[in-house]
Amino acid sequence: MIKIKRELLVCILSVGSLVSWANDIQPTDTLTVEIYYRQGISQIDSTYQDNRNRMGKLLEFLYTLSTDSTCRLNGLHIISGASPEGNTSFNKALSKKRTNAISDYLSLRLPAEQSALITKAHTGIDWEALQAKVERSDMPYKEEVLQILYHTPEWVIKNGIVVDGRKKQLMTLRQGNCWRYMEEHFFPELRHSLVEVEYVCETPQEEIKDEGDTEIGMIECTTPPSYATEKDSATVLEFEPQARPPFYMAVKTNLLYDALLVPNIGVEFYVGKGFSVGGNWMYAWWNRNSRHRYWRIYGGELAVRKYFNRTSEGSPLNGHHIGIYGQVFTYDFETGGRGYMGGKPGGTLWEKMNYSAGLEYGYSLPVTRRLNLDFVIGVGYWGGTYYEYLPMDNHYVWQATKQRRWFGPTKAEVSLVWLLGNGNYNAKKGSRR
Repeated sequence: MIKIKRELLVCILSVGSLVSWANDIQPTDTLTVEIYYRQGISQIDSTYQDNRNRMGKLLEFLYTLSTDSTCRLNGLHIISGASPEGNTSFNKALSKKRTNAISDYLSLRLPAEQSALITKAHTGIDWEALQAKVERSDMPYKEEVLQILYHTPEWVIKNGIVVDGRKKQLMTLRQGNCWRYMEEHFFPELRHSLVEVEYVCETPQEEIKDEGDTEIGMIECTTPPSYATEKDSATVLEFEPQARPPFYMAVKTNLLYDALLVPNIGVEFYVGKGFSVGGNWMYAWWNRNSRHRYWRIYGGELAVRKYFNRTSEGSPLNGHHIGIYGQVFTYDFETGGRGYMGGKPGGTLWEKMNYSAGLEYGYSLPVTRRLNLDFVIGVGYWGGTYYEYLPMDNHYVWQATKQRRWFGPTKAEVSLVWLLGNGNYNAKKGSRR
């Protein structure tokens, strides 16, 4: 149940915080709703956190106000912030875009008289909110962090040059442990827009039932912040960079091939809905003619994968995956005796290639924030022509031409994977990134 009373200060989790207090003449009630964003994103994502439910409750409440003759809307204030990652100009632009996204969303759905009451503000990096979260926490080295937040300006400038600053000191404090703790526990909640609804009711409202009549948890309230409109804002941005969308890419090398002295490199791109495409290339051309030893192989692979454990944020290129792959390659192996050469001697790779195709299964294990170990096994068909030869009198004498028709394991990987791109990192367990 949600009850609106002038005498009580009530905070309701499903719609943010509902605040009421007594006034001798004309009591003003306030409803606040918080909408959260993914890192670096200004668009409203209804699937993230509880955004769909929060916006739905807000619109339902505003509709109730517009249809209740005993109540009127006094103001609709929007203020947005960002977490400290990224540069200051980017975060100012990003927080402004978040405010505009909420404003546009509401303006399309509200009556004109309510839309006219919208005021907008943006903070850039929300240092005040971060300070408040640190003060209420029991994080490691809390007092050292607070000393920086209290006493270090955002920029320390000498002779017109930036020599230090709040962010730099926080990032280097205790070898970065404090920054990583805040990045996991506090930063996700700084990427938000706060919508404050000020309204007045002449008589107490009837009880408003939550869907399902479920019990709604309580959270701590703070005094609503003061708002400045865009017109009154002291900061004017001459250039607003676009918020970078997530980009997921990986560069990898198969450690099994490396151990066999076959240098190789691969890339993989996430294309959405759990799918990725990738390719790799290997090349080794070792020989010792005096002892008739050859170790030659080169070729490449293309693969399509489907990953299954996508989280709300962080890299999608981890966990269980299955896929299909195709390979083309040629080889020449001899260790002092009979040699084996894949494909037609001379010519291009296409003229002398062997090939394989099949199905793969793997698991990409997060090791550090940007590194994974990817374990893969593939089963399929290997076909193509190969030649047997013997070294005789400083010549290589052909012995037989055979066809390779093999069905079974054709692929094995233990790859070291480097995750690249915006948002492409391994989130820690329990993180709300």
